[in-house]
Amino acid sequence: MAIKQPLVLLVDDEEDLCLLMQMTLARMGIKTHLAYRVEQAKKFFTEFQYDACLTDLNLPDGNGLDLVKHVTHNYPNTPIAVLTAYGNMDIAIAALKAGAFDFVSKPVNQTHLDQLIQKALNRPRPEQEAAETALENKLLIGRSTPIQQLRIALKKIARSQAPVFITGESGTGKEVVANLVHRLSNRSEGPFIAINCGAIPAELMESELFGHKKGSFTGATQDKQGLILSAHGGSLFLDEIAELPLNMQVKLLRAVQEKKIRPVGSDQEIDVDFRVISASHQDLELLVQQGRFRQDLFFRIHVMDIVLPPLRERGQDILLLASHFIQKISQEWEVSVKTLSSRAEQFLLQQYFPGNVRELRNIIERAITLSDDETIDLAHLQTAPLRSPIAMPTTSFSTQDENDHTVSASPMGSKKLPPEGLELYLENIEKEILLNALNLTHWNRTLAAKKLGMTFRSLRYRLKKFGLDTEDDE
Repeated sequence: MAIKQPLVLLVDDEEDLCLLMQMTLARMGIKTHLAYRVEQAKKFFTEFQYDACLTDLNLPDGNGLDLVKHVTHNYPNTPIAVLTAYGNMDIAIAALKAGAFDFVSKPVNQTHLDQLIQKALNRPRPEQEAAETALENKLLIGRSTPIQQLRIALKKIARSQAPVFITGESGTGKEVVANLVHRLSNRSEGPFIAINCGAIPAELMESELFGHKKGSFTGATQDKQGLILSAHGGSLFLDEIAELPLNMQVKLLRAVQEKKIRPVGSDQEIDVDFRVISASHQDLELLVQQGRFRQDLFFRIHVMDIVLPPLRERGQDILLLASHFIQKISQEWEVSVKTLSSRAEQFLLQQYFPGNVRELRNIIERAITLSDDETIDLAHLQTAPLRSPIAMPTTSFSTQDENDHTVSASPMGSKKLPPEGLELYLENIEKEILLNALNLTHWNRTLAAKKLGMTFRSLRYRLKKFGLDTEDDE
C-alpha cells in the first residue's frame, strides 16, 4: 500500500520565503499549499485536509494568532506552528499559549524547519495511543478528580513542543510527570535528561550544562559534551530551576530561544533540538519580584503549566498508591506481598503527608520491614507520627471546609488534659498550623501570613522560634 504524501499549508505574505520553504519541504517528500492571507488560509482548510500548518504572525488582513486559534479550535488534530521575527519572543509565547505546536524564527534555519516539520508529522497511530494510555495509567496512579484533570491536561501538553513548567509540593512526583510528558510526546524515542539544578556546584554549572573544550580551564583534560546537547532530539528536565544562578539563567534563556549552545572555551555554536521541562516547589513569581529569577526566563519557561496536587487532596488515591508501593517493594525485596488492615488504611487516610507520595513510600517501606506476618497493621505505621493540620487525635466529630482540609471540632476530649503540659501542647498546635499554611502555599511565606491573618514579620518571628525559617535575613 502506497504511503500517503503529507500535505502542509504555508501561510506568509513573503512569496519568496514561501517558495524557499516549499522547495525545502519538497526535498523532504512533503507537498505544500501556499496562502498569503488569513482568510485565504481559512478557506483552504475547508477544502483540504492538512497534516500540518506553518503561519507567519504578521499578515496583511490580520494576525497569525487568530489563525492559530481558529485551527486549534476547528481542526485540533492539525498541528500549527508559527514564524516569528528574530527576538520577538512575546508574540511567539502568546502563540504557544494559544495552542501553537511550536515556532521557528526568521530568518528560517533549514535545520530547525526540518526538525519542526518532522515533529509535527510524527503523530501517534491508534495502537500507539493505546500503549500511551497504558503507560499513563502505570505511571500516574489514581482515580481522584485532580488526577483525572491532570491526565486530560497531559494529553494536550504532551503533543506540543512548548516548554512545560511543573509546580507542586516536595514529593508530589514532579520528575515522574516530567518523564511522562516526554514519553507521551513525539520525542519519546529521544533521550530524557534530568538535572537537579540545586545539586550541581555553581562553579561547575556552565561546564555541566553546555560542555567544554579541552584546555578551556584547569582540569579540562578532554572535550566534554554538556547535558543540554545530551538531550538533543529529546527532552531536558530542569528540576528545582529556581536554584539556577542568575548568570546561568541568561545562558539557558539563549539556549531555549535560539536552540544553540556554545561550550566553554569554544568559538563555535552548536545547533541543538530539545524541549525544556522545568519544575520548582518555590514561588517563581515571588523570586522574580525579589530579583532572584530573571523575568524573561520566567515567561519563556512558563508556557504550559502543570500543577501537581498534594497527596492529602487525592482521597482514596492514598490507598491505591499504598497498595502499588507494597507490590513494587515486595517484588524488589523478593518478599511475600502483605496487605493493609482496615485500621492501617484508616490511619493512612488521616495522614497529612507533608512529604506527599515520597513520604508515603517511605512509610510503606518501614512498615514492610517491621511486619513479621502477612498484614501491615496500625503498629507498623505508627512509628511515623500522625501528621495532620492539628496533630492530636480527635475524639469528637470533624468537618471539612470548602478546600477539603479537615478541621477538627475538638482536638481533645472535654475531660482529658495534655500530658505534656499546656505550653508544649499549644506550641505543637501552633507549629502544625504554621506548617499547614506553608505547605498549602508552597512555602510562600507572604501568602501564608495572609492566610493566617498575621503580618509577615509576625510569621517570620514564629518560624524562627520553631526553627522553620530556612531563608537568609532579608
